[in-house]
Amino acid sequence: MKRLRAASDIGWWNRIACGLATAVVGSAAAVAAPVLDFDDARHLLSRTGFGATEAEVQAFVGLSREQAADRLLRGARSEAVTPPPASVERFESPRGLKRLDDDERKDFMRRQFLISVELRSWWLQEMLVTPSPLTERMTLFWHNHFVSGQEKVKSPVLMYRQNVLLRRYALGNFGKLLHEIARDPAMVVYLDSAQNRKAQPNENFAREVMELFTLGEGAYTERDVKEAARAFTGWSIEPEDGTFRYRRFQHDSGTKTVLGRSGNLDGDDVLDILLAQPRCAEFIVTKLWREFVSTEPDPREVKRIAEFFRLNRYDVRTALRLVLVSDAFYADANRAVLIKSPVELVVGTLRTFDVKTGDLAPFTFLTAALGQNLFSPPNVKGWPGGEAWINSTTLLQRKQFLERLFRGQDMRGTDGMMPRGGPRLAKGQGKMGGEGRQRFLQALSDIDFDADAWLASFGAAGATRIPQLVLAAAPVEPQAAGIGGLELIRDLTQDPVYQLK
Repeated sequence: MKRLRAASDIGWWNRIACGLATAVVGSAAAVAAPVLDFDDARHLLSRTGFGATEAEVQAFVGLSREQAADRLLRGARSEAVTPPPASVERFESPRGLKRLDDDERKDFMRRQFLISVELRSWWLQEMLVTPSPLTERMTLFWHNHFVSGQEKVKSPVLMYRQNVLLRRYALGNFGKLLHEIARDPAMVVYLDSAQNRKAQPNENFAREVMELFTLGEGAYTERDVKEAARAFTGWSIEPEDGTFRYRRFQHDSGTKTVLGRSGNLDGDDVLDILLAQPRCAEFIVTKLWREFVSTEPDPREVKRIAEFFRLNRYDVRTALRLVLVSDAFYADANRAVLIKSPVELVVGTLRTFDVKTGDLAPFTFLTAALGQNLFSPPNVKGWPGGEAWINSTTLLQRKQFLERLFRGQDMRGTDGMMPRGGPRLAKGQGKMGGEGRQRFLQALSDIDFDADAWLASFGAAGATRIPQLVLAAAPVEPQAAGIGGLELIRDLTQDPVYQLK
């Protein structure tokens, strides 16, 4: 097995930023083929899901771009297929924490931590088994757009309810989602809406709904923020059950002016004013482009798609379909130029190689150590993504995870696949306690990759088909002649291109 070379690997990411795929796979011209070939289908499924099996890719070969996009969108779900953990059914209010003694407070926080681990494991499981990976990709996209975090919300139950909401509208109507998320209790807590009262307005939500959720910087004034904050006064939650509550006597019913419109505006009026701005559609389409196509949006294409998005009353399917059938999406220059997020890397690897797992708790700690702790984005702007996913520590940890997963040995032991030196990983395991640690060790021993069965499924075509399936472009380092079996898998997954999509 080749030795890991983390320091030199970092240098390769500079080439990624300049367009590694251009050098690897050729010109920037749009794909001219009328139907998808294997590489096209693999590209589509990799960008819209979490990896793909050969059978999944083959099912899209021969379809036109439009047929392929329509098949993905028709298969989209609005509910998870994995039953949620029972622990998210009962809401425990963190309101009384101040009245607890130290031991009671620690016990409460430990329970909440364990529930959050179960919640993250549940979502990873859904990503693995869902018949609609696109649904989960879009749920994750909205999670990083309408950001809330467990550290401040302090309720995994409220975070679960928000996740359900994001999935319900993942490919639905953005306008309806915006109105719903403004009332979402996790969002109400996270952006301090519950502290937004008449005569003492809190501007946090009003600012972020303009800057991060709808318009972007420079499209509003400080006066607009202050007036919008007044419109949202009275939006709160019921502390006993964690549901939304409108407190009429805390609402400012005076005249307000937001983006040129005046009246006795309430929160819903402000959201409608934001949706009426052409900038809103362009803002969302730009984010979709960066998520699915490239880090450099084409302004003309963004404007064209945004116009259709608005004409179709903010139907997300409409916008995403136009993105997925565009020449830019299939252009050679836009392949293998996006870096997989930790969740995409981990879940995509497990799906593509049909790795058998039990409890997914170890993988929740792994993705957190790699920089993507589900339900806990770093701040209101979410995970920055792109090259921020890669540094000397996380790149080494990514490669260690892949090396240990495919080393062909028993996975038992705490260092069987988890990255070494991850401080948050160690801290998280400590909170699990003795019973939780035993569960963690059992989960590690349940991980199983049947290399022989996976390789045999390709038959005689494996030598050429496996690299096509595993890598988004030709490997940086050519494979040695005659390499095969588990050694081939290790070789491909250690190549820098495996980190790309």
